[in-house]
Amino acid sequence: MTDAAVVPKKRMSPRKRAALVRYIQYAILVLVVVVLALVADWGEIRRAFIDLDIAAQLFPDVILIALKNTIFYTACGFAFGLALGLVLALMRLSSVGPYRWISTGIIELFRGLPALVVFLVLNLGLSLAFGIHLSNLLTVTLALGLVGGAYMAETIRAGIQAVPKGQYEAARTLGMTHTRAMVTIVIPQAFRIILPPLTNELILLTKDSSLVYILGLSLDEYELTAFGREAMNANANLTPMLTIALCYLLITVPLSIVVRRMEAKSGKAR
Repeated sequence: MTDAAVVPKKRMSPRKRAALVRYIQYAILVLVVVVLALVADWGEIRRAFIDLDIAAQLFPDVILIALKNTIFYTACGFAFGLALGLVLALMRLSSVGPYRWISTGIIELFRGLPALVVFLVLNLGLSLAFGIHLSNLLTVTLALGLVGGAYMAETIRAGIQAVPKGQYEAARTLGMTHTRAMVTIVIPQAFRIILPPLTNELILLTKDSSLVYILGLSLDEYELTAFGREAMNANANLTPMLTIALCYLLITVPLSIVVRRMEAKSGKAR
């Protein structure tokens, strides 16, 4: 056996191995993009999704009616959901058993039900069972608020529990009542902690507002999805759906950027 035969092979360092794996992943990703680009029928995609004449017909109604209504429905649902979530969170933290049981039941019920089911129950169920006919705006506000409030309740509860107990105890030592200590000391600090997840919930409610289309709206009540469906059916073209998708992104992308910046700021503060 020669000396060269006994020389051990050099192993690749973990750093180089990780770099190699990363380059392989990049190559696979580029390959997939190239294959999709070559296989796609770009002419048909342009005809179906990017008809500028149809897109031009959507303005200004898509902004002045659909986008405005989407923002309004979302704001109403979020406001109601935030108030409901705060009440449910405080009930969940209460030392009174029935409060905790009721809040837990409501939270689990509306976290477990699809938003579409809640819309249908409020729109049809109340009418059939009790003869109660809610307006479309009230139905949207209640449906989005109940679904969003169930999630926000757990977020708010976690935020309140994240506030150091010493803050509450110090407030009580200064002579504050339990309610005043919660309202002036604990809850404001909790909301600063949970602001990023609450903003995420606002983004989810924005998308859930698209379920309003099942209520049979008039043109003035159309939100983005209902407006896009109507225009798509009228023109037999998917350009309206691409247009409203861009409108949704106008709302959700800035909110996502705000969430990331708040999370980064919160991380630095820790």
